[in-house]
Amino acid sequence: MVYYVEDDLDILELVKYSLNSSNIDLQGVVNGEQLFNLLAISIPDLILLDLMLPNDNGYDILQKLKSSNLYQNIPVIIISAKTMEFDKVKALDYGADDYISKPFGVMELIARVKAVLRRVQIKNTETVLKFKEISLDLQKHIATYNQDSLNLTLKEFELLKKLVSNQNIVLSRDVLLQAVWGYDYSGETRTVDVHIKTLRSKMGIGKQYIQTIHGVGYKLSDYEK
Repeated sequence: MVYYVEDDLDILELVKYSLNSSNIDLQGVVNGEQLFNLLAISIPDLILLDLMLPNDNGYDILQKLKSSNLYQNIPVIIISAKTMEFDKVKALDYGADDYISKPFGVMELIARVKAVLRRVQIKNTETVLKFKEISLDLQKHIATYNQDSLNLTLKEFELLKKLVSNQNIVLSRDVLLQAVWGYDYSGETRTVDVHIKTLRSKMGIGKQYIQTIHGVGYKLSDYEK
């Protein structure tokens, strides 16, 4: 799935039609708020981003993506009418994977999108994390326990991912808060406790592996230390 942030609906429809014709699904949004609402539901394979949006600065959106532990690994291609070398360099310095100037050729657009998606597929060859009966497919965003699917929210999935990636290591609430919600999150560490509780409730007997280390945080382990 590809997300495209573009306020010009004609261009949005052109790109959607072109990518769909190449068997690439695209969902369009017109501003940053809509983008982050989508991201809270599902992580795409790629984001296409316009820089000049009515109520948003595309550079700010790009920086927010790349400063987030949840979204920083999503590749971003800038599609913009800004053609100055300075703008291209700035976008690439901020973490964009490619820069396409408007007006653009449809065939070139498709080729560049496919090139980035191929790089992502190669990078994500190791997409499954496992601990005991717990399995996380990072590419498909599917979590299972003893081969039974776990209906996790995005935050619950990321929380379990962090625990599985650091099995037998105690992670403080602050570390989990920063890893899953981001450094700019203004909530309290109580948020972690609430999500751990719901995560445990969905894991059934698997909840035994999520151990509370009183006064510190949590760890994923099959034995007590």
